Amino acid sequence: MLTSHSIRLVTAIACAIALAYSTASIAGDMASFATGGYARGLHNDKLMHKIDTDGDGTISKDEWIAYQEKVFAMLDKNQSGTLDAKTFISPDGGELVSFATGGYARGLRTKAMMHKIDTDGDGTISHDEYIAYQTKIFDMMDTSTDHKGMIGHQEMFATGGANRR
Repeated sequence: MLTSHSIRLVTAIACAIALAYSTASIAGDMASFATGGYARGLHNDKLMHKIDTDGDGTISKDEWIAYQEKVFAMLDKNQSGTLDAKTFISPDGGELVSFATGGYARGLRTKAMMHKIDTDGDGTISHDEYIAYQTKIFDMMDTSTDHKGMIGHQEMFATGGANRR
């Protein structure tokens, strides 16, 4: 016969296993949706603090999109609304590196990431493709059970990321 202590222990173990599988699934989704370099670049305290403009320790979806809008604007120097491979992958990313982090900029500006973001396969990344991609990344990182539209420190690093701190 199970005691109340045994039942609580079994319940706690079951919850821990479910959480582990959930986190592994999210990490798998992120790995298939982004490249390893980009995912590692995201999981960085410095980047989190740059995106968290109100300083509350979380990143709202609005903060995330505003940040990504600025990244796109920095990449789209000629303000055409699209990024070709030469512009997107260009090693001249000093401004972006100082705005973001070096790991994020290097992880983002690769041929493999361009291919993932360029959903229509036309060889360019439109503003809409970029923001839609980044919105999906945010949604993948929002791992709370109610998907409250906020990413805290734990969620920022829940999908993997050896680059914690």
